[in-house]
Formats: sequence, C-alpha cells, structure tokens
Amino acid sequence: MSRAREAQERVARTLVSEYGRTYAEEAGIRLRNTPQPLYRLLVLALLLSARIRASVAVAAARALHEDRLDSPRRMAEASWQDRVDALGRGGYRRYDERTATQLGDGARLLTERWGGDLRRLRAEADGDPDELARLLRKLPGIGPAGADIFLREAQGVWPEVAPLLDGKALSGAERLGLPKDRDRLAELAGDAEPAVLAAALVRAALDTGVAEDCLRRAG
Repeated sequence: MSRAREAQERVARTLVSEYGRTYAEEAGIRLRNTPQPLYRLLVLALLLSARIRASVAVAAARALHEDRLDSPRRMAEASWQDRVDALGRGGYRRYDERTATQLGDGARLLTERWGGDLRRLRAEADGDPDELARLLRKLPGIGPAGADIFLREAQGVWPEVAPLLDGKALSGAERLGLPKDRDRLAELAGDAEPAVLAAALVRAALDTGVAEDCLRRAG
C-alpha cells in the first residue's frame, strides 16, 4: 500500500470514528423501515434542506416530535400556528411560517396519495433510485437537496439506493483530500455503513473545523 493510500485511509477512518453519526440519529430517530421513523426522517430532510445550520434543523425536528407532530395524520390535523410554534421552539425562526405550510401540505399529499406511508412511495418507484427521488420531490418543501438528504440517510433501510454519496458528501471528501469516487471512498472507510460515511463526509463539508480536526488527528 502506498503512503498516500495509507494517509487517505487514516483520514477516512478517523472521520468515521469521530464524526460518523447520522443526522437521523442526532435527531433521536431510530430509523427502521416503518411509517413513523420514515416520516420523521422526511420532516428532518425538509428542515435540513433550508439554508440554516444543521443543528437548528435537528433541534426543530426534535421539537416537532416532542409536540407529537410525528405522523402525517397528526401533522395535517395540527393547526398552522401549532407547527409554527414548534418550529420556533427549535430555533427554526427564519423559515418557520413557510415551512409550517409545507409540512401541512406535504402531510396531506402523503396521506392522500400514499396512505401516509412512505413505503408505498418506495413500492411505486419499484427499486429505481432516480424514480424514488422524483416522487419525493412531489412533496411540498422537498426539492433536489431534500430528496438527496432523505435517501442519503435512508439507505441503511432502503438498500436499493446504497451506496449513495451525494454532491454534498463528495464536497466533504474533496475538503479532506480524499478521492471523489464512491467505491474508493467506501473502501478507504473500511466497514463503515454507507449512511454513516455519507453523514460524516457531509459534516466535513459543512464545517471546516471537522475537516481540520480529522486531518490533524490522522497526522
């Protein structure tokens, strides 16, 4: 193994060891292929896709859960003001009014078209990751970034999309001096789960301190 390869492997494994935590885990979502955690992940993806700090989006997702706005039915039945108030408690104030509307509209569409169950959306895509992304983008507030975030985090339970390292994750790889090839990154990271590797790379993309710390530790 060349010295350059050894150095890249140290960086990748340090990154996963120190920062390999998915955003779903950070938001308290025990991700399984069941309706409620998948819906909570969808809400988190919508929140993370705005131009706002990831920590604020995670806090807002937790606040919505604490108010029991954690299913399409409850989200749709809640008043617009209830959704605004929950987002505000999570610190999600810059986009709270628009986001409250998107959450209500999205919950209603998800219920009407897929019975409130994202597994039915998955079944409609019939194993095609591009079609999955296209269907997700039909939901209000879920654009290309939101669909990428959802699928990046969901790949552990929806393996047909794995390994998925989106543009944001690959930006993190570049910042760390790692290759932007998905297969090579997976090899460098050892037995790391794809969703964990992807989340760690995104953290490096979003925070220069993460990249600097990993490079320092890897020496």
